[in-house]
Amino acid sequence: MKTMPSVLIVEDESAIAELIAVNLRHNGFRPTWAVDGASAQRDIDSSLPDLILLDWMLPGESGLVLARRWRSNPKTQTVPIIMLTARGDEADRVAGLDAGADDYIAKPFSTKELLARVRAVLRRRTPEQAGEALSLGPLLLDPSTHRVSFDKRPLKLGPTEFKLLHYLMGHAERVHSRAQLLDKVWGDHVYIEERTVDVHVKRLREALAEAGPMVETVRGAGYRMTASLPS
Repeated sequence: MKTMPSVLIVEDESAIAELIAVNLRHNGFRPTWAVDGASAQRDIDSSLPDLILLDWMLPGESGLVLARRWRSNPKTQTVPIIMLTARGDEADRVAGLDAGADDYIAKPFSTKELLARVRAVLRRRTPEQAGEALSLGPLLLDPSTHRVSFDKRPLKLGPTEFKLLHYLMGHAERVHSRAQLLDKVWGDHVYIEERTVDVHVKRLREALAEAGPMVETVRGAGYRMTASLPS
């Protein structure tokens, strides 16, 4: 029997949390609810969720603070986070993504859209199992174990950055537009904006800092993964 994916809802407004929980439960998910960062941390320590729906504005620590903390913790680093907030400006969306969120949805939102985003993020969380390990010099990626290393030292990547790196390494030296990367890495996720690609490329570059500038920006065209290390 297939296990239902667990979703931790971190939301202090009970009406919104209940609406989300009911719809998740009716669509094959196992939701739990936390009203603030402290109770969310207790839930995470008890049982790691498959995905976190995180409200930006919470009593005590904000969702941004929590996202950054969970992204820096090895235990929660690869757990997908979708930020929920009434702040819909581009600067706020970018701030949420920079804090470690994999996606961002502005309130008010339809439950159909929320479910579509949850399913899409969970699909991206699972690495492609087919295919052999990839290598570019001392940079190694093993899709079967979801591990990346440089010069035999492990690198920590979020689920979206892993899939992005997997695709770029498999198509080294080719230039990919943002639209192409959205199609190949994010798939049928119609809500993601092209600006999101830039945020995840930035995050990938930070994770690969030791390897040097392997992900190049091709002005007016997109991004390219170089097959040779810079001298």
